[in-house]
Amino acid sequence: MRLHHLRHLAFFGAITLIAACDTADKTAEAPAPSPDEKVWVDLFNGKDLSDWTVKITGYPAGGNAFNTFYVKDGLLHASYEEYEHFGNQFGHIVYNGGPYSHYELEVEYRFAGDQVNGGPEWALRNNGIMYHAQSASEMSVDQDFPQSMEYQFLGGDGENPRSTGNLCTPGTQVVIAGELRTDHCINSTSETFHGEQWVTAKLIVHGSEMAQHIINGELVMEYNDLQLDDGTALTSGYIALQAESHPTQFRSVRLLNLEGCMDDKAKNFKSYLEKHDPQVCVY
Repeated sequence: MRLHHLRHLAFFGAITLIAACDTADKTAEAPAPSPDEKVWVDLFNGKDLSDWTVKITGYPAGGNAFNTFYVKDGLLHASYEEYEHFGNQFGHIVYNGGPYSHYELEVEYRFAGDQVNGGPEWALRNNGIMYHAQSASEMSVDQDFPQSMEYQFLGGDGENPRSTGNLCTPGTQVVIAGELRTDHCINSTSETFHGEQWVTAKLIVHGSEMAQHIINGELVMEYNDLQLDDGTALTSGYIALQAESHPTQFRSVRLLNLEGCMDDKAKNFKSYLEKHDPQVCVY
């Protein structure tokens, strides 16, 4: 019995050693991540709002009044099912990560259903991305919109042309083609999207230097010198989605950070980055 037991121990020991060596060989053979491989991060996980903070006008940060934002069937909804009247209760849902300065952001959205009773006329089929924005905690209880740049989404009314991917500037301003623009909203060159079709909106932003709006792969707007109304450069901030009285669905929100390690001697060097952060380099 003792000899039989020892033989079993030797056999299983050999198997364990072979498995360990095989694992080590595979680990050693695993290729290092390519410095050209882009690392996109899903900000919306398709399950819940655990990475986001809701801010509704008239309520403190974190108060999701009337269940304005919720997740169902893998979609993030800006909804008015529990509202009797809009009451100028503008909503934002702010991603907890950040602030971000240089990045690409891609959002898939569509308008669905009818505008809530009491919603302003201009907010029909209207939503957007607020970027370089204040955090939810920095907004006052009665504040309607964060100080930010707004990448505006507009849906068609079924008949008339109405561009999406526009720019609005709550507390901010930009330069377009060398001219300082202080008008609140500026139209893009995009086509009109009627009905409830999905639209892919992409934002490319390099700090305060430059931003581009891309709709379904087409560049529709570009501007420079992002700044506050007093002329202070707006270099970074948080990312938020809106609720402006028309039901909206989001099925994807993902980010490619363009700030990171640009030292090609580091293990985590990425060739596509735009801003160097030496503190994150790994050697």
